[in-house]
Amino acid sequence: MASNLDRYKGDLKRLVDFGETLLLALDSSPLDDAQLQSLGYDVNEETKAFVGADIFFLSYQRWYTEASAVVRQLMPDRIIEFEQLYKGDGRGRDLGIRSFTIQDWLNGVRYRQQGFLLVKMRFHNQVAILGAAQGRFESSLFDIRQMIQADLLDSELDAARELAKHSFLRGAGAIAGVVLEKHLSQVAENHTVRVRKKHPTISDFNDLLKDRDVLDIPTWRQIQRLSDIRNLCDHNKDREPTRDEVEELINGVEKASKSLF
Repeated sequence: MASNLDRYKGDLKRLVDFGETLLLALDSSPLDDAQLQSLGYDVNEETKAFVGADIFFLSYQRWYTEASAVVRQLMPDRIIEFEQLYKGDGRGRDLGIRSFTIQDWLNGVRYRQQGFLLVKMRFHNQVAILGAAQGRFESSLFDIRQMIQADLLDSELDAARELAKHSFLRGAGAIAGVVLEKHLSQVAENHTVRVRKKHPTISDFNDLLKDRDVLDIPTWRQIQRLSDIRNLCDHNKDREPTRDEVEELINGVEKASKSLF
């Protein structure tokens, strides 16, 4: 069974390969069938006729969404630079060599003949930043403790699923709640979020992380929902948690542990 570390390394390699394939397309290098498929395209006469700019235009936003999340997690000190290569720094918007961005080009703005060359240069730098993240996994400075903890949390969620399978719903929900609490504690530590309470709850971590813009509003609401189910399993004696609620809690905790860092 692959560990979390192996999965993260594999996903990152796939994303770097995705970017390098887009770079080939921008350089007008013909893409073979395997490369087209790696970008998510069916191989047919239409896709084989795509030119580099077409492929970049259709695929970049998907790559950028995933890549920016990875950079934010693994190299937070580079995320501003990475995002500015896409959308600029928000200052003066008179078009020029310094201010023309990938976002401008995707929105249909054209800047002389240099515009496309600027897009290629900026995207090349983004791919290089993402590629540098791969070194974090091999460096002795990388905090392997978080990966080990992720594997341990997976084991605890497996135990929760086994309890739920045999109808021990409160126990399953309680274990899943502890996993979520541990993970949010690690996320707070990663982002240097100061926690004043001696025994903070899921809701405490959730609110602090939202206030520091680590969590967006939809994610904050989802975690609050999971917290409510956990409290039902732990404390509320008025009614029993349902199987659907406990399964929602376990699945939600698993998703949070794989997407929040």
